[in-house]
Amino acid sequence: MRKEDFYFNLPEELIAQTPIANREGSRLLVLDKKTGETEHSFFSDITQYLNKGDCLVLNNTRVIPARLFGHRKDTGSSVEFLLLKRITKDKWETLVKPGKKAKPGAIFDFGDGVMEGKILEVRDGGTRIIEFIYHGVFEQILDKLGEMPLPPYIKEKLKDKERYQTVYAKKEGSAAAPTAGLHFTESLLQKIKEKGVNIVYITLHVGLGTFRPVKVENIEEHDMHSEYYEIDKNAADIINNTKSSGGKIIAVGTTSVRTIESASNEYGEVSPKSDWTNIFIYPGYKFKIVDNLITNFHLPESTLIMLISALAGRENVLRAYEEAIRLRYRFFSFGDAMYIK
Repeated sequence: MRKEDFYFNLPEELIAQTPIANREGSRLLVLDKKTGETEHSFFSDITQYLNKGDCLVLNNTRVIPARLFGHRKDTGSSVEFLLLKRITKDKWETLVKPGKKAKPGAIFDFGDGVMEGKILEVRDGGTRIIEFIYHGVFEQILDKLGEMPLPPYIKEKLKDKERYQTVYAKKEGSAAAPTAGLHFTESLLQKIKEKGVNIVYITLHVGLGTFRPVKVENIEEHDMHSEYYEIDKNAADIINNTKSSGGKIIAVGTTSVRTIESASNEYGEVSPKSDWTNIFIYPGYKFKIVDNLITNFHLPESTLIMLISALAGRENVLRAYEEAIRLRYRFFSFGDAMYIK
């Protein structure tokens, strides 16, 4: 398949720049993957599409304030660092702008002496390995100095950091939020439990590769980014029991899809494990575990719209997106939601 097969024209004004006040007040487009038919609702009504015995799978990763601004100690030049992946306790793989100012051996100051960082190496693809030197607890320093790494299409400054976290965010490590989960509130999750739906939590730390464009024309040649995930025994058991009992597995977000499909075997069972995945799901993929999906609206020609097209059919998805655009749905991270049933 070709990249252009997943193109659609999106008016820029439909890209949501700020989150709405009430998380569950987002609009909800419901797409039937078998018929292609759509209906329109609000996210607060998601419970009516979930049944007793189903299983909702949520990604409990927590976004770290991964954007740091420093000054090169010898020249005073301003440089922006984006923490991508923790290598050891104090060493990180980072994205640096401008990269030419971050050569091996260069030392940077953060927060007027609160922390220093030394560039150790430049890796293929241009990322840098930096070692931080500081006194105290790194996470506390990062919370003080860092900013939320909002996606490049969001230009507005985020007033409340917690609005780029899910209400169940727990395990720190993401450079981006699993945004389909932003629509849930504690009270909505309680209503879902009271309906007899099982809720399980898995972890996938979202990397910025999520926003990396597909550059090759033949999508099968795309080099998919790698992300770390964890599934514990309790979550795996509940997912497997739901599946064997005839309940539906409803993934919240593409990150949950990638996690449970990566951890499944040829018999359609999920194993408890922690690993790295670079699974690339596009039309033709046979889902082993996931039945339905709660997701946001994604970028044209992105790996994410390719994934949901694998689940719901490319033509169905593009028709639904055309309808969402016509009805002025809000797109991307702070936008409205879609339920693929």
